[in-house]
Amino acid sequence: MGINVALDGPSGAGKSTIAKKIAAKLGFVYVDTGALYRSIAYYVINNGGDVKNTEQVISMLPGVDVKLKYKRKAQCVILCGEDVSDKIRTPEISMGASAVSAVPEVREFLFDLQRSIAAENNIIMDGRDIGTVVLPNADVKIFLTASAEERANRRFKELQEKGDPSTYEEVLKDINQRDYNDTHREIAPLKKADDAIEVDSTSMTLDETVDAITAIIEEKTGARPPEKKERKPLLDFTDYPPVKRGKKLNPVKLFFYNLLRYIVIFLLKCWYDLKFEGVENVPKDGSNIFASNHRSMLDPVLVELQCRVPNSFMAKEELFEKGKFFVGLIKFWGAFPVARGKGDTDAIKLSVEKLESGRNLLIFPEGTRSHDGKVGRGKTGVALIAAVAQCPVIPVGINFEGKLKFRRKIVVRFGKPIRPEQLKVTTPGPKELKLLKSTIMDSIIELVH
Repeated sequence: MGINVALDGPSGAGKSTIAKKIAAKLGFVYVDTGALYRSIAYYVINNGGDVKNTEQVISMLPGVDVKLKYKRKAQCVILCGEDVSDKIRTPEISMGASAVSAVPEVREFLFDLQRSIAAENNIIMDGRDIGTVVLPNADVKIFLTASAEERANRRFKELQEKGDPSTYEEVLKDINQRDYNDTHREIAPLKKADDAIEVDSTSMTLDETVDAITAIIEEKTGARPPEKKERKPLLDFTDYPPVKRGKKLNPVKLFFYNLLRYIVIFLLKCWYDLKFEGVENVPKDGSNIFASNHRSMLDPVLVELQCRVPNSFMAKEELFEKGKFFVGLIKFWGAFPVARGKGDTDAIKLSVEKLESGRNLLIFPEGTRSHDGKVGRGKTGVALIAAVAQCPVIPVGINFEGKLKFRRKIVVRFGKPIRPEQLKVTTPGPKELKLLKSTIMDSIIELVH
């Protein structure tokens, strides 16, 4: 069992914000129990129910599927498959949460989820009755409070930033009403646990409150912030001079390549309703990078049909373990194996070699195919290769609906090249590479519609 910290207190005391910061500081998992009750209230209200009708709330519980997921160390609330993290933060839902949390069946419904998380992790859990009911044996219990006026002022500013039209008076009224509801309900009312340490943050800044509570946790449990590992550069650019462009491929091979290219164009246009747009943006020489969205196994061919110089493209190593015919086919179209999980350096070395040879390089930044046509999140590898090679990057958008079948309309769009001067990165830091990746991905997204 891990270290458990219970953080209780009234509405608007800043429990969630403070708990998140402490969790990040100590390397704990943050569990926002209030979000779970808000989710129940949101579900009831969103489905036409009345949060004050106990029987109706209980009858709707079987339809509730709520989970806490962590994306980039941030907690997200997933309700029936939908991320409702922002939608549950309104005054209406706050009042609804207060109402449903007084229903014993609702509390029982959520207890198992809360306790299973606490049993498996070092956690900090915030709510109204964590130290008294949910985790009565918590290693550390904190009761965080502040004056109603100060809590209302903080919540009002938070809502203003989100564009909520609520007035300060309305927020203060909600705070006072919720305080009354929480302290007077029959089931698990808000109260300070006998062994809890009270922290009044009325006159304290956010950072001062975080530091004060962190110090208490460290003193009682011996927990310490995890050591920060020194972040190594993603790549030492000095080892990879820009690609020298202009190398010519064998003219005989180029002749037969282009002859085959026109034959394949004819055949595919007979089978599909195939169109190309922006072909004037396709360079006539080699050593260019084509960055495309990924829809199907046919994508490398669709992009290459407008390239006068052959492309090479990365393919996962597992594909080269299939039948000889398939392996021979993808090799013919320029595929080379890349082992996943061995870092970007190997892939970049191979990519630079292909570009140095005078061939083009085709990259699918998403890494995997999209079955619904939406462009997914790109990976940093495309930015690394573009920054090292300093070759023009031509964005490509492959468009079709559903699955590929006879006479399916396919539109392949080529965007304007992103020039080497736009690709320069002075240091291989995450921020610069992320910005470069966004530039490339935004160009692809513009071509997919």
